[in-house]
Amino acid sequence: MVSRRQCVVFFVCVTLAALLSVWAWWPDKPIAIATRIWPGYDLMYLARSEGWLAAEQVRLVEMSSGQESLKALAEGKVDGAAMTLDEVLRARASGLALSVVMIFDISAGADMLVARPGIKGLADLKGRRIGYEPGSVGAMMLVESLRAANLTKEDVTLVMLPISQQRAAWSRDEVDAVVTFEPVGTQLLAQGALNLFDSRQIPNTIVDVLAMRSDRLDRSHAGAIRHLLAAHFRALEHLQRNPQDAAYRMAPHLGLPPEDFLSAFKGMMLPDAAYNYRMLAGTSPELLSSVRKLSAIMVKSGLLKEDDPLTNLIRADFLPTDFHSYGSWRDLCT
Repeated sequence: MVSRRQCVVFFVCVTLAALLSVWAWWPDKPIAIATRIWPGYDLMYLARSEGWLAAEQVRLVEMSSGQESLKALAEGKVDGAAMTLDEVLRARASGLALSVVMIFDISAGADMLVARPGIKGLADLKGRRIGYEPGSVGAMMLVESLRAANLTKEDVTLVMLPISQQRAAWSRDEVDAVVTFEPVGTQLLAQGALNLFDSRQIPNTIVDVLAMRSDRLDRSHAGAIRHLLAAHFRALEHLQRNPQDAAYRMAPHLGLPPEDFLSAFKGMMLPDAAYNYRMLAGTSPELLSSVRKLSAIMVKSGLLKEDDPLTNLIRADFLPTDFHSYGSWRDLCT
């Protein structure tokens, strides 16, 4: 005769088996990631071209601006986006729940305000035409550079200019200065522009991250997210170990000759998997201190109405932990 205890054990085992069966057959879903031209993001394309990033798991969607990426995120057309940390905070303030799962790079000079020869200092910008990309890190760089010059927006003529149009506007003499970033910054400097202000003057403020819609951080998307992060770090290792080969492969997508490619990474720090884990993991991640400072700057500059509460901002559980499989972190501009 079967005892009551045996029946309970039997039903528990059946239930567990059913749950494990459902878990095992839970469908893995692909993800779509919005990107735009920026050296720190381009490692994803290197990974794709080398076969390290599977197209059936991750689809890269090229956008022309940060605003276009945010629109696609808000409409659910993509699951995540490569974007700056200030863009993440503005999106969260608008009601779009986003979480940071990886740091691509930290700008240390790669974002800049450049001006035409003859404009020798920030104070000389008064009354001049300044081009900048609205709704992106350009707005914050503009505010901080004007602050350093003791100028206000009313002291200059602002020209809204997406990064994709900046070189053409410069060639047509439509602006006297422009808030830009690599590789356009290097291209304009080669044409005689002068660097008047860059991200070295606001350290650890401009951080490029992979932000995911919080409703996509579930088990069905986890495999694709982890695959993307692993592919990115593999491409970073290749760049560090074989920079000339990486330059040859990556330069066409950035619109640069291979010999000029590595200079596009000047002023950028590229965190590897271990460094990412240090910045994002734990109960009090190191990145949070930078976010608090950034949020305060944005509130003071009028880019945010109030500080971000930081709730569910960081998710480190998709990062690889086998750090020995990846190259060590270093600044490529040294």
